[in-house]
Amino acid sequence: MLGNGTEGAFGGAPFDPDAAPEWSATVVAHHRLRHDVAVIRLIGEFVPFRAGQSVLVRTPQQPNVARRLSPALPPSLDGKLEFHVRTVPGGWLSRQLVADTAEGDEWRISAPAGTFHVDPEGDEVVMIAGGTGLAPMRSLILELARAPRPPRTYLFVGGRSPRDLYASDMLVLLADELPWLTVVPVVERLDDPNRADEWHQRSRVDIDFPADDLLEGTLADVIGSHGAFTEHQVLVCGSPGMTRATVDRLLETGTPAARIQVEGL
Repeated sequence: MLGNGTEGAFGGAPFDPDAAPEWSATVVAHHRLRHDVAVIRLIGEFVPFRAGQSVLVRTPQQPNVARRLSPALPPSLDGKLEFHVRTVPGGWLSRQLVADTAEGDEWRISAPAGTFHVDPEGDEVVMIAGGTGLAPMRSLILELARAPRPPRTYLFVGGRSPRDLYASDMLVLLADELPWLTVVPVVERLDDPNRADEWHQRSRVDIDFPADDLLEGTLADVIGSHGAFTEHQVLVCGSPGMTRATVDRLLETGTPAARIQVEGL
């Protein structure tokens, strides 16, 4: 299970300083992209995780509480880390991380865990990411980019509306750079809500998904329309509701359970 989007079992977990080694990292950038989403970059000690895994983090906002997050970059010997954090109703810790994180904050990182992975010499890959479930997918894609001949990879990234696709510029540039990667943007509605989001306005750039590229529907609906993925490595990450619906649809349309890896937010 990953902790990019919900507090749930992770948000209130007390930290045991004797349970595992810790590494330190310092916040060097905090980009608030939406009212409920921030991208946080750090540099510090090398953390020995694997691309696709999650780690426990402790922050100055709640130093005695550990929260599980998934890095959006693969392991880096120079200690670079990136996390995507979304607030949720009642998520007091995630709300503080999105709103109050500042450059210079010291984070403590421990306990890499998780089995999400891609075989760089294996079958084609289908990645299905809801919201900040994008983070481990990006880490895996950047890790695949180091392979001599990465498998053809399809990334389905979903949100409620176009505005929820908070990393569209990065994904457009990434797909342009990597010829083996195809990004498929999926939204439940084709127009944004009437209420303004000042952070969306502040972070607007000229690079975005063309409107004609947006597929309307839930991720489960769109994935189901493609039929069975019988010879693919299939990875699903998102909210509990999204992952349940998507995995159910994958199984209904004939994708073998053994082909599906699931991590929930």
